Amino acid sequence: MKKLITIALLVCLHSFDLLAQRYDRHDIDIQDFIEDLFQVPDEDINYDDLYETLYQLYSNPINLNETTTNELNSLYQLNITQINNLMDYLHSNGPLLSIYELQVIDGFDRTTINNLMPFVEVRSPGDHSTRGHLLKRIASEKNNYLILRTERVLEDQEGYTRSDSSRYLGSPHKIYGRFRSSHSKDFSVGLTFEKDPGEQFLFDHDAKQYGFDYYSFHLFLYNKGAFKSIALGDFQMQFGQGLVLGSGFNPGKGAETITTVKRGNSGLRPYTSALETSFMRGAAFTYTIQNVEITPFYSRLKQDGIIRSENYDGNYEEYITGIQDVGMHRTYNELSSRKGIQEESAGINITYNDLNNSNLQFGTTFLHNSFSVPIQKTPNNYNQFEFKGDNNYNASFFANYNWHNFLLFSEVARSKSGGMAIVGGFMGSLSPIVSMSFLYRNYAKDYHSFYGNSFGEGSRNINEEGLYWGLKVTPSKKTSFSAYYDRFKFPWLRFGVNSPSQGYEYLLRAEYKPTKKIKLYAQLREQAKEVSVSTEGGNLHILENGVKRNYVGNVDFTANDIFLIKSRVQFSTYDLANEQTKGVAVVQDFNIKINKFSISTRFALFDTEDYENRQYVFEKDLLYVFSIHAYAHQGTRNYVMLQYKPTKKLTLWARYGRYDLRNRNSVGSGLNEIEGHTRSDVKFQIRYKF
Repeated sequence: MKKLITIALLVCLHSFDLLAQRYDRHDIDIQDFIEDLFQVPDEDINYDDLYETLYQLYSNPINLNETTTNELNSLYQLNITQINNLMDYLHSNGPLLSIYELQVIDGFDRTTINNLMPFVEVRSPGDHSTRGHLLKRIASEKNNYLILRTERVLEDQEGYTRSDSSRYLGSPHKIYGRFRSSHSKDFSVGLTFEKDPGEQFLFDHDAKQYGFDYYSFHLFLYNKGAFKSIALGDFQMQFGQGLVLGSGFNPGKGAETITTVKRGNSGLRPYTSALETSFMRGAAFTYTIQNVEITPFYSRLKQDGIIRSENYDGNYEEYITGIQDVGMHRTYNELSSRKGIQEESAGINITYNDLNNSNLQFGTTFLHNSFSVPIQKTPNNYNQFEFKGDNNYNASFFANYNWHNFLLFSEVARSKSGGMAIVGGFMGSLSPIVSMSFLYRNYAKDYHSFYGNSFGEGSRNINEEGLYWGLKVTPSKKTSFSAYYDRFKFPWLRFGVNSPSQGYEYLLRAEYKPTKKIKLYAQLREQAKEVSVSTEGGNLHILENGVKRNYVGNVDFTANDIFLIKSRVQFSTYDLANEQTKGVAVVQDFNIKINKFSISTRFALFDTEDYENRQYVFEKDLLYVFSIHAYAHQGTRNYVMLQYKPTKKLTLWARYGRYDLRNRNSVGSGLNEIEGHTRSDVKFQIRYKF
């Protein structure tokens, strides 16, 4: 009775607390969410997979009444003390009656709950929404939608004006579409299709192309008896710390210095991205036997690779130098690599969860890959330990243990070559206001993993050893301080570095929220890596420390429910061989929301002296499009985006962006080069909910 009265009071107070206004369940801005929590956008990588994973968490929220410690940790938002407090509360008081009941749990303030709300829900055990005929449930599901999008660069690019064999064969329009229907913890079915700029839209049986250049599809079923999940079509997997299977939400080093060091054991998930690699196509399922989850899987996927041949004593042997992951098929040369090889993958994961005491989890993963054509890298010094051959396997063992206010995690793996990979660490709360994380990794120069994605400085888990230490102090609800220090070394050569090398990286960040409407932060990040520099004669190379420093100052001001103003200044320096270069960007955003209209605008000035000082900046974009642009050279960047929602089912977007460079006769390079000093693009998108 006491609990019912407490919840009733909380719900009554909800209209004053305005707890849920930041994130509407139907119109979450995942771009803003990622930028707030994980912003260090100076890596030239594709964030689409991160965006997709977050949106899938949004589409299939965690039921807090049936959650686990590991599942909560996979959100990367709660420290171990908050997770333990929530689990203890559920154990002592029973299921939550409302999402607002989180307010009475120690450590769950307004900001924490606001960040959680898009990805969690409270459902009672008597919820029968996942029962009945599957086709009827799909047809009647409210979370059905179709998205169609087109975009293009307005200026003529070199690839479209040439008359030789290197000319782009298709139109400059990018066309994208997606249909998806899903219900949390019940089913997900979807189809994605795409044509990149310069690619052809054609039907050619010999070329194995039927309309669009790329299709992705999936059917997922959840909680069908002892089957936790059943997957058909395209899927990804993440187990342990990602040394063998690490696809998905791996934000790495950034403004969140504690929770992002550990990978979530999220298992099977649908693949819905337009990225044409790093997924599997076939079938998989997770079957539960008491404390044990068993996940076997099989995949058969065509990959891009140019087949070459070598004459060995009159016998021609075919090989490829590597799998191409760019996914572009615009020219005759690029088309020659399209679906050139076939990859087969099979394996199994077995995970044990202590149901009586949710503090312990451990498991093992095995993966075997085989290729229809052997892989043989071009011989040189730095890649002599890279994978070669037509098959590979990985095996690993991982364990997670929750001890008081510390979460310990580890994984050790071995590939067919004998190369080992090890990662281990902990994250914990030293006090209610101080959290800390620590991680050690060691990836051998001959460890080979095609689907691994564990924590590291490099883009792959190979040839690296390092120590990471993170700290976060929150003395009040208005103030927080974050920092990390990462020391790493590369035991063998890397591309462009002619000997073993080392480096370090650290970040310092202070954030202050004097009111609900104002947020300020300042951030310093320094990264040092040894690189090879030619001597004066050019015959020898020596190692020099290249040091890059990034300074960021940011102010967010929400004037009212209509206006949001964001101001940002970024400055960087790069020191190498007693020479220093600089770069700066000044960014001003104005966002307006009036009834059914939303308008987002930006005006930015930038001036960079070289490639090392390019300024990476988040840009607001269409729904399901995540943009980080590299502002380089000297000039301005502007965009305006309009969003109009005439009905509950229909939403329209239009976006125009433009670069204007000074003292430049061309923009871009190679086949994407544009004569002149401007580059502009337009995008249009429509979403219809059935």
